[in-house]
Amino acid sequence: MLVDTHAHLDDRAFEGELEEVLRRAREAGVGRIVTIGTDLESSRRARAIAEAEPDVWFAPGIHPHEADRDRPVEALRELAAHPRAVAVGETGLDYVKNYASVPNQKALFVRHLELALECGKPVSIHCREAHGDTLGILRAHAPLRGVIHCFSGGAGDAEGYLALNFFLSIAGPVTYPSAQALRDAVRSIPLENLLLETDCPLLAPQKRRGKRNEPAFVRHTAEEVAALKGVSVEELASATAENAARLFRWDP
Repeated sequence: MLVDTHAHLDDRAFEGELEEVLRRAREAGVGRIVTIGTDLESSRRARAIAEAEPDVWFAPGIHPHEADRDRPVEALRELAAHPRAVAVGETGLDYVKNYASVPNQKALFVRHLELALECGKPVSIHCREAHGDTLGILRAHAPLRGVIHCFSGGAGDAEGYLALNFFLSIAGPVTYPSAQALRDAVRSIPLENLLLETDCPLLAPQKRRGKRNEPAFVRHTAEEVAALKGVSVEELASATAENAARLFRWDP
């Protein structure tokens, strides 16, 4: 069974087509999907999808891009306590887009971590070119459970997260010709710390580049990661599904 640990099924890109998207995912062997909130309204939409679909769970959060706007983190508490909520986030730091100030990003990130500790849930973390600050904040709030979603760092960054017992989730960019550094990092990550995701509708893998991404395409990423780890796709799927069960504490 494959697990897509980070999708955005509430995105407008799937409007009117979600039933077909989920059908294709199931046919591709994707047994479970976590759909992720990026603000309060999208978190509520994610909850509604998880309530309607037996193989979909959700995580409520406010994306760091939103950090300069109204940030109703307290309103996430009820969502995070929902029985279909398996994590808090998407939260973290983004020093590439710079849509929000760094101080506000950090403050929003910390509030999510505090909520995750309070709820006993793991965190789903967005990190772009901010590994030093992300690691520093995580160390200050240890022990936490969580995942660095769409990991894009190098082997050294991976070591820092592994030291905190975090999972590293690999998405479509690992299949891109330009991603040799990421592929080298994936080779160094123990199988028991790896997860798979799509981050759909963005970041379609190379074989689907330029198209809308969707959970069924996580198989392309699995094929690349399996080759890098020297295991079969079936072995990788089984290991990453078990890892997801350990992180999200659902029945494997």
